[in-house]
Amino acid sequence: MVVLPTLIAVLYFGFIASDVYISESRYVVRSPEKPASTGLGLVLATAGFSNAGEEAFAAKSFVESRGALADINRAGEFAKAYTAPHISVFDRFNPFGLTGSFEDLYKFYLDRVRVDSDVTTSISTLTVRAYSPQDALRINARLLDLAEQTVNRMNERGRKDMIRFAQVEVEDAQARARSAGVALAAFRNREGVVDPEIQATSQMAMISKLQDDVITTQTQLNQFRAFTPLNPQIPALVNRLTTLKGAIREQMGALAGGDRSLAASAVQYQKLFIEQEFASKQLTSALASLQEARNEARRQQVYVERITQPNLPDAPLEPRRARGIFATLALGLVAWGIASMLLAGIKEHGQ
Repeated sequence: MVVLPTLIAVLYFGFIASDVYISESRYVVRSPEKPASTGLGLVLATAGFSNAGEEAFAAKSFVESRGALADINRAGEFAKAYTAPHISVFDRFNPFGLTGSFEDLYKFYLDRVRVDSDVTTSISTLTVRAYSPQDALRINARLLDLAEQTVNRMNERGRKDMIRFAQVEVEDAQARARSAGVALAAFRNREGVVDPEIQATSQMAMISKLQDDVITTQTQLNQFRAFTPLNPQIPALVNRLTTLKGAIREQMGALAGGDRSLAASAVQYQKLFIEQEFASKQLTSALASLQEARNEARRQQVYVERITQPNLPDAPLEPRRARGIFATLALGLVAWGIASMLLAGIKEHGQ
Protein backbone atom coordinates (compact mmCIF):
# COMPACT_ATOMS: atom_id res chain seq x y z
CA MET A 1 0.00 0.00 0.00
CA VAL A 2 2.97 2.36 0.41
CA VAL A 3 6.06 0.94 -1.19
CA LEU A 4 4.56 -0.38 -4.42
CA PRO A 5 2.56 2.77 -5.33
CA THR A 6 5.56 4.92 -4.47
CA LEU A 7 7.84 2.82 -6.67
CA ILE A 8 5.31 3.06 -9.51
CA ALA A 9 5.14 6.86 -9.02
CA VAL A 10 8.94 7.09 -9.06
CA LEU A 11 9.03 5.00 -12.24
CA TYR A 12 6.30 7.06 -13.96
CA PHE A 13 7.29 10.57 -12.87
CA GLY A 14 11.00 9.85 -13.02
CA PHE A 15 11.32 7.97 -16.30
CA ILE A 16 8.03 7.72 -18.24
CA ALA A 17 5.99 10.94 -17.95
CA SER A 18 6.66 13.37 -20.79
CA ASP A 19 7.64 16.95 -20.15
CA VAL A 20 4.75 19.39 -20.66
CA TYR A 21 5.53 22.88 -21.97
CA ILE A 22 2.95 25.59 -21.33
CA SER A 23 2.52 28.63 -23.57
CA GLU A 24 0.33 31.42 -22.23
CA SER A 25 -1.09 34.58 -23.77
CA ARG A 26 -3.48 37.21 -22.46
CA TYR A 27 -5.84 39.51 -24.27
CA VAL A 28 -8.81 41.77 -23.64
CA VAL A 29 -11.70 42.60 -25.97
CA ARG A 30 -12.69 46.23 -25.75
CA SER A 31 -15.04 48.66 -27.45
CA PRO A 32 -15.08 52.48 -27.56
CA GLU A 33 -18.72 53.08 -26.70
CA LYS A 34 -19.62 50.56 -24.01
CA PRO A 35 -19.57 51.52 -20.33
CA ALA A 36 -16.40 50.73 -18.47
CA SER A 37 -16.25 48.08 -15.76
CA THR A 38 -13.96 47.82 -12.76
CA GLY A 39 -10.28 46.98 -12.50
CA LEU A 40 -8.44 47.11 -15.78
CA GLY A 41 -11.66 48.27 -17.46
CA LEU A 42 -11.38 51.59 -15.61
CA VAL A 43 -7.82 52.00 -16.87
CA LEU A 44 -8.95 51.28 -20.43
CA ALA A 45 -11.89 53.65 -20.04
CA THR A 46 -9.51 56.52 -19.38
CA ALA A 47 -8.19 55.96 -22.90
CA GLY A 48 -11.69 56.03 -24.36
CA PHE A 49 -12.22 52.26 -24.43
CA SER A 50 -14.22 49.75 -22.40
CA ASN A 51 -14.64 46.04 -22.17
CA ALA A 52 -16.81 44.17 -24.65
CA GLY A 53 -18.06 41.19 -22.66
CA GLU A 54 -20.25 39.55 -25.29
CA GLU A 55 -17.48 39.49 -27.89
CA ALA A 56 -14.99 38.18 -25.33
CA PHE A 57 -17.25 35.26 -24.45
CA ALA A 58 -17.84 34.62 -28.13
CA ALA A 59 -14.09 34.45 -28.73
CA LYS A 60 -13.69 32.09 -25.78
CA SER A 61 -16.50 29.91 -27.04
CA PHE A 62 -14.96 29.67 -30.50
CA VAL A 63 -11.48 28.79 -29.19
CA GLU A 64 -13.04 25.94 -27.21
CA SER A 65 -15.14 24.77 -30.17
CA ARG A 66 -14.73 22.01 -32.70
CA GLY A 67 -14.40 24.65 -35.39
CA ALA A 68 -11.19 25.96 -33.84
CA LEU A 69 -9.81 22.43 -33.61
CA ALA A 70 -10.72 21.75 -37.24
CA ASP A 71 -8.93 24.94 -38.27
CA ILE A 72 -5.64 24.20 -36.51
CA ASN A 73 -5.82 20.52 -37.51
CA ARG A 74 -6.43 21.05 -41.23
CA ALA A 75 -3.28 19.17 -42.24
CA GLY A 76 -3.31 17.02 -39.13
CA GLU A 77 -0.84 19.38 -37.45
CA PHE A 78 -2.50 19.27 -34.05
CA ALA A 79 -2.73 15.49 -34.03
CA LYS A 80 0.90 15.19 -35.14
CA ALA A 81 2.03 17.45 -32.31
CA TYR A 82 0.49 15.06 -29.76
CA THR A 83 1.34 11.73 -31.40
CA ALA A 84 5.10 12.20 -31.72
CA PRO A 85 7.20 9.14 -30.78
CA HIS A 86 8.98 10.93 -27.93
CA ILE A 87 5.68 11.34 -26.06
CA SER A 88 4.93 8.58 -23.57
CA VAL A 89 2.07 6.21 -24.29
CA PHE A 90 0.28 7.53 -21.21
CA ASP A 91 0.31 11.11 -22.52
CA ARG A 92 0.14 10.54 -26.27
CA PHE A 93 -3.09 10.85 -28.26
CA ASN A 94 -4.41 7.50 -29.48
CA PRO A 95 -1.28 5.53 -28.56
CA PHE A 96 -2.75 2.17 -29.53
CA GLY A 97 -4.77 3.29 -32.57
CA LEU A 98 -8.14 2.60 -30.96
CA THR A 99 -9.51 6.13 -30.32
CA GLY A 100 -8.62 8.20 -33.37
CA SER A 101 -11.96 9.85 -34.15
CA PHE A 102 -12.41 13.60 -34.32
CA GLU A 103 -14.55 13.54 -31.18
CA ASP A 104 -11.79 11.75 -29.30
CA LEU A 105 -9.33 14.34 -30.57
CA TYR A 106 -11.71 17.10 -29.45
CA LYS A 107 -11.87 15.70 -25.92
CA PHE A 108 -8.07 15.50 -25.92
CA TYR A 109 -7.95 19.09 -27.24
CA LEU A 110 -10.10 20.43 -24.39
CA ASP A 111 -7.66 18.90 -21.89
CA ARG A 112 -4.72 20.73 -23.50
CA VAL A 113 -6.30 24.08 -24.44
CA ARG A 114 -8.01 26.33 -21.95
CA VAL A 115 -9.36 29.88 -21.89
CA ASP A 116 -9.98 31.54 -18.53
CA SER A 117 -11.85 34.86 -18.39
CA ASP A 118 -11.71 37.23 -15.44
CA VAL A 119 -15.14 38.81 -15.07
CA THR A 120 -13.68 41.72 -13.08
CA THR A 121 -11.00 42.83 -15.53
CA SER A 122 -12.35 41.03 -18.63
CA ILE A 123 -8.86 39.69 -19.30
CA SER A 124 -8.85 36.33 -21.04
CA THR A 125 -5.92 33.96 -20.54
CA LEU A 126 -5.27 31.39 -23.25
CA THR A 127 -3.18 28.42 -22.06
CA VAL A 128 -1.86 25.66 -24.32
CA ARG A 129 -0.09 22.53 -23.06
CA ALA A 130 2.11 20.65 -25.50
CA TYR A 131 5.08 18.31 -25.43
CA SER A 132 7.48 20.65 -27.19
CA PRO A 133 8.01 24.42 -26.77
CA GLN A 134 7.53 25.09 -30.49
CA ASP A 135 4.19 23.25 -30.64
CA ALA A 136 2.88 25.09 -27.58
CA LEU A 137 3.86 28.45 -29.06
CA ARG A 138 2.52 27.67 -32.54
CA ILE A 139 -0.88 26.41 -31.33
CA ASN A 140 -1.29 29.32 -28.91
CA ALA A 141 -0.46 31.90 -31.58
CA ARG A 142 -2.85 30.30 -34.06
CA LEU A 143 -5.71 30.15 -31.55
CA LEU A 144 -5.12 33.77 -30.58
CA ASP A 145 -5.36 34.74 -34.26
CA LEU A 146 -8.61 32.76 -34.55
CA ALA A 147 -10.06 34.53 -31.51
CA GLU A 148 -9.21 37.89 -33.03
CA GLN A 149 -10.70 36.87 -36.38
CA THR A 150 -13.91 35.79 -34.63
CA VAL A 151 -14.31 39.17 -32.94
CA ASN A 152 -13.49 41.01 -36.17
CA ARG A 153 -15.99 38.91 -38.12
CA MET A 154 -18.77 39.59 -35.62
CA ASN A 155 -17.93 43.27 -35.60
CA GLU A 156 -17.84 43.52 -39.38
CA ARG A 157 -21.14 41.71 -39.78
CA GLY A 158 -22.87 43.92 -37.22
CA ARG A 159 -21.42 47.01 -38.90
CA LYS A 160 -22.57 45.91 -42.35
CA ASP A 161 -26.05 45.00 -41.12
CA MET A 162 -26.49 48.36 -39.43
CA ILE A 163 -25.44 50.28 -42.53
CA ARG A 164 -27.37 47.97 -44.87
CA PHE A 165 -30.66 48.49 -43.02
CA ALA A 166 -30.15 52.26 -43.04
CA GLN A 167 -29.26 52.14 -46.75
CA VAL A 168 -32.47 50.24 -47.53
CA GLU A 169 -34.48 52.95 -45.75
CA VAL A 170 -32.70 55.62 -47.81
CA GLU A 171 -33.44 53.78 -51.06
CA ASP A 172 -37.12 53.43 -50.13
CA ALA A 173 -37.33 57.11 -49.23
CA GLN A 174 -35.60 58.08 -52.48
CA ALA A 175 -38.07 55.99 -54.49
CA ARG A 176 -40.99 57.64 -52.66
CA ALA A 177 -39.55 61.10 -53.21
CA ARG A 178 -39.01 60.43 -56.93
CA SER A 179 -42.54 59.07 -57.30
CA ALA A 180 -44.05 62.08 -55.54
CA GLY A 181 -41.97 64.50 -57.63
CA VAL A 182 -42.96 62.80 -60.89
CA ALA A 183 -46.64 62.86 -59.90
CA LEU A 184 -46.50 66.57 -59.05
CA ALA A 185 -44.68 67.40 -62.30
CA ALA A 186 -47.21 65.39 -64.32
CA PHE A 187 -50.06 67.26 -62.63
CA ARG A 188 -48.50 70.64 -63.46
CA ASN A 189 -48.01 69.64 -67.09
CA ARG A 190 -51.52 68.28 -67.37
CA GLU A 191 -53.27 71.20 -65.70
CA GLY A 192 -50.97 73.86 -67.11
CA VAL A 193 -50.34 75.45 -63.71
CA VAL A 194 -47.26 75.75 -61.54
CA ASP A 195 -48.94 76.62 -58.26
CA PRO A 196 -52.75 77.01 -58.13
CA GLU A 197 -52.57 79.15 -55.00
CA ILE A 198 -50.19 81.66 -56.59
CA GLN A 199 -52.18 81.64 -59.83
CA ALA A 200 -55.46 82.07 -57.91
CA THR A 201 -53.99 85.06 -56.11
CA SER A 202 -53.02 86.56 -59.45
CA GLN A 203 -56.50 85.96 -60.86
CA MET A 204 -58.13 87.45 -57.77
CA ALA A 205 -56.05 90.56 -58.29
CA MET A 206 -57.16 90.67 -61.92
CA ILE A 207 -60.82 90.24 -60.94
CA SER A 208 -60.47 93.03 -58.40
CA LYS A 209 -59.03 95.32 -61.08
CA LEU A 210 -61.86 94.43 -63.48
CA GLN A 211 -64.40 95.13 -60.77
CA ASP A 212 -62.80 98.53 -60.20
CA ASP A 213 -63.09 99.19 -63.95
CA VAL A 214 -66.75 98.11 -63.85
CA ILE A 215 -67.46 100.54 -61.06
CA THR A 216 -65.65 103.35 -62.87
CA THR A 217 -67.44 102.63 -66.18
CA GLN A 218 -70.84 102.29 -64.51
CA THR A 219 -70.31 105.62 -62.77
CA GLN A 220 -69.42 107.35 -66.02
CA LEU A 221 -72.40 105.75 -67.79
CA ASN A 222 -74.80 106.89 -65.10
CA GLN A 223 -73.46 110.43 -65.26
CA PHE A 224 -73.81 110.64 -69.05
CA ARG A 225 -77.36 109.26 -68.94
CA ALA A 226 -78.29 111.75 -66.25
CA PHE A 227 -76.79 114.89 -67.78
CA THR A 228 -76.29 114.17 -71.48
CA PRO A 229 -78.64 111.37 -72.54
CA LEU A 230 -77.67 111.81 -76.20
CA ASN A 231 -73.94 111.64 -75.60
CA PRO A 232 -72.32 109.40 -78.30
CA GLN A 233 -70.04 107.81 -75.68
CA ILE A 234 -72.95 106.05 -73.96
CA PRO A 235 -73.07 103.06 -76.37
CA ALA A 236 -69.28 102.61 -76.03
CA LEU A 237 -69.54 102.67 -72.26
CA VAL A 238 -72.39 100.15 -72.38
CA ASN A 239 -70.27 97.80 -74.52
CA ARG A 240 -67.27 98.30 -72.26
CA LEU A 241 -69.40 97.53 -69.21
CA THR A 242 -70.74 94.37 -70.82
CA THR A 243 -67.23 93.26 -71.78
CA LEU A 244 -65.89 93.88 -68.31
CA LYS A 245 -68.69 91.90 -66.65
CA GLY A 246 -68.11 89.03 -69.10
CA ALA A 247 -64.43 89.04 -68.30
CA ILE A 248 -65.23 88.94 -64.60
CA ARG A 249 -67.58 85.98 -65.09
CA GLU A 250 -64.91 84.18 -67.14
CA GLN A 251 -62.22 84.76 -64.51
CA MET A 252 -64.56 83.71 -61.71
CA GLY A 253 -65.42 80.54 -63.63
CA ALA A 254 -61.74 79.73 -64.09
CA LEU A 255 -61.16 80.37 -60.42
CA ALA A 256 -64.05 78.35 -58.97
CA GLY A 257 -66.43 77.17 -61.60
CA GLY A 258 -66.11 73.39 -62.03
CA ASP A 259 -63.79 70.43 -62.25
CA ARG A 260 -61.25 72.36 -64.37
CA SER A 261 -61.20 75.40 -62.11
CA LEU A 262 -58.26 76.46 -60.00
CA ALA A 263 -60.19 75.61 -56.85
CA ALA A 264 -60.55 72.00 -57.98
CA SER A 265 -56.94 71.89 -59.14
CA ALA A 266 -55.77 73.32 -55.83
CA VAL A 267 -57.20 70.35 -53.91
CA GLN A 268 -55.34 67.80 -56.03
CA TYR A 269 -52.23 69.97 -56.11
CA GLN A 270 -52.24 70.33 -52.34
CA LYS A 271 -52.49 66.56 -51.92
CA LEU A 272 -49.58 65.92 -54.28
CA PHE A 273 -47.56 68.75 -52.76
CA ILE A 274 -48.04 67.39 -49.23
CA GLU A 275 -46.99 63.92 -50.41
CA GLN A 276 -43.86 65.38 -51.96
CA GLU A 277 -43.04 67.35 -48.83
CA PHE A 278 -43.56 64.27 -46.67
CA ALA A 279 -41.38 62.16 -48.97
CA SER A 280 -38.69 64.84 -48.94
CA LYS A 281 -38.67 65.03 -45.16
CA GLN A 282 -38.62 61.25 -44.94
CA LEU A 283 -35.64 61.16 -47.30
CA THR A 284 -33.84 63.77 -45.22
CA SER A 285 -34.51 61.74 -42.08
CA ALA A 286 -33.34 58.52 -43.76
CA LEU A 287 -30.12 60.18 -44.93
CA ALA A 288 -29.50 61.46 -41.42
CA SER A 289 -30.15 57.96 -40.07
CA LEU A 290 -27.70 56.50 -42.58
CA GLN A 291 -25.01 58.93 -41.55
CA GLU A 292 -25.74 58.21 -37.90
CA ALA A 293 -25.54 54.47 -38.62
CA ARG A 294 -22.14 54.94 -40.26
CA ASN A 295 -20.90 56.98 -37.32
CA GLU A 296 -22.31 54.43 -34.89
CA ALA A 297 -20.67 51.60 -36.84
CA ARG A 298 -17.34 53.36 -36.55
CA ARG A 299 -17.87 53.86 -32.84
CA GLN A 300 -18.85 50.22 -32.35
CA GLN A 301 -15.51 48.84 -33.55
CA VAL A 302 -14.46 46.06 -31.20
CA TYR A 303 -10.78 45.47 -30.68
CA VAL A 304 -8.76 42.51 -29.43
CA GLU A 305 -5.91 44.00 -27.46
CA ARG A 306 -3.10 41.56 -26.80
CA ILE A 307 -1.75 42.18 -23.33
CA THR A 308 0.91 39.47 -23.56
CA GLN A 309 1.99 37.61 -26.68
CA PRO A 310 2.27 33.80 -26.65
CA ASN A 311 5.53 32.86 -25.00
CA LEU A 312 8.04 30.22 -26.04
CA PRO A 313 8.57 28.12 -22.89
CA ASP A 314 12.20 27.32 -22.17
CA ALA A 315 11.50 24.71 -19.50
CA PRO A 316 8.70 22.22 -18.79
CA LEU A 317 6.31 23.19 -16.00
CA GLU A 318 4.55 19.83 -15.83
CA PRO A 319 4.46 17.19 -14.60
CA ARG A 320 5.58 18.20 -11.13
CA ARG A 321 7.57 15.08 -10.58
CA ALA A 322 8.69 15.49 -6.98
CA ARG A 323 5.27 16.60 -5.85
CA GLY A 324 3.66 13.63 -7.63
CA ILE A 325 6.01 11.17 -5.94
CA PHE A 326 5.58 12.68 -2.47
CA ALA A 327 1.81 12.95 -2.95
CA THR A 328 1.68 9.24 -3.84
CA LEU A 329 3.80 8.43 -0.76
CA ALA A 330 1.56 10.54 1.48
CA LEU A 331 -1.61 8.96 0.16
CA GLY A 332 -0.09 5.51 0.57
CA LEU A 333 0.80 6.26 4.19
CA VAL A 334 -2.71 7.57 4.84
CA ALA A 335 -4.23 4.48 3.24
CA TRP A 336 -1.88 2.23 5.21
CA GLY A 337 -2.77 4.02 8.45
CA ILE A 338 -6.52 3.69 7.80
CA ALA A 339 -6.12 0.03 6.84
CA SER A 340 -4.05 -0.65 9.96
CA MET A 341 -6.68 0.91 12.18
CA LEU A 342 -9.43 -1.09 10.51
CA LEU A 343 -7.44 -4.30 10.83
CA ALA A 344 -6.70 -3.59 14.50
CA GLY A 345 -10.39 -2.96 15.12
CA ILE A 346 -11.38 -6.18 13.41
CA LYS A 347 -8.87 -8.18 15.47
CA GLU A 348 -10.00 -6.57 18.70
CA HIS A 349 -13.64 -7.23 17.82
CA GLY A 350 -12.76 -10.86 17.04
CA GLN A 351 -11.16 -11.37 20.44
